[in-house]
Amino acid sequence: MAAVINCAVYAAGCRLRDISIDEISDALKTPDQFVWVGLLEPEEALLRKMQQEFGLHDLAVEDALRAHQRPKLEEYGNSLFVVLRPAHIHDGRVDLGETHIFIGPQYVLTVRHGDTQAYTEVRTRCESTPRLLRKGPGFVLYAVMDFVVDHYFPVVGELEERLDALEAQIFGGEADRAAIEEIYALKRDLLELKRGVSPLVDICNRLTRFDLPVIPDDTQPYFRDVYDHAIRINETIDTLRELVTSAFEAKLSLASMAMGEVTKQLAAWAAIIAVPTMIAGIYGMNFEFMPEVHWRFGYYAVLLVMVGACGVLYSRFKKAGWL
Repeated sequence: MAAVINCAVYAAGCRLRDISIDEISDALKTPDQFVWVGLLEPEEALLRKMQQEFGLHDLAVEDALRAHQRPKLEEYGNSLFVVLRPAHIHDGRVDLGETHIFIGPQYVLTVRHGDTQAYTEVRTRCESTPRLLRKGPGFVLYAVMDFVVDHYFPVVGELEERLDALEAQIFGGEADRAAIEEIYALKRDLLELKRGVSPLVDICNRLTRFDLPVIPDDTQPYFRDVYDHAIRINETIDTLRELVTSAFEAKLSLASMAMGEVTKQLAAWAAIIAVPTMIAGIYGMNFEFMPEVHWRFGYYAVLLVMVGACGVLYSRFKKAGWL
């Protein structure tokens, strides 16, 4: 697997040519052009080479080497270091990748880790709009962030479908242990997605409000669009988390109601059975002088009383909805 996915030089919004890593220094000598490099899980030697070419900060390079960072925005002099967590569905579960973006006056370096989508589509879209790509590395940062945020929507949509199916299962009376497991799996996926989306709100807010040399003033409005999308996704995730919690509570309430119905039925039958048991117990005592003991029709009379009492109790419990 090649670590260098793309390495090209741009000027006036157009792609001039592809270059090798060793040609980056020469390309940076021309002030009106910038270099866009895309790396996939590079080895330390390659990333250190990029550090020398672009003058990257040690702390940012260390973060890019170790990965497993939370989304954030760091400013180092006249350059920016941005961490994003792209999301996709893998085997029915939310999986977060990781992208590190180095932005300087004349360069854009993207470093991808994990199972993430390639940014070929982003590069193609930028190259198809020279008027916007002319804005430089700041616009490339917007394009990558917009691409990442837009791909959160289908992930959220699939989680919504899973929640709808889960609610139908719960309120359809088909919920079982698997439903409880699905609830916890859905809560875990939403929490995972929340970790990737929530910090984006602050990142976009900083990009639109603070004076960052790498981000031209005419590029900041584009980040407001990303900010709006991040807010929408964040609010949707919060809503889904509340609905999942409500679904879990509904499941517990329905289980409690079902248990109550079973308890009432058992109590009703226990009361019905208690009547003949009590009567039989009385007449089973070994006393010589008891009423109806020597009566010819005593046995049939007692049976009739038992059946009648049980019938009355059954009728009352049936009317009350306990049976």
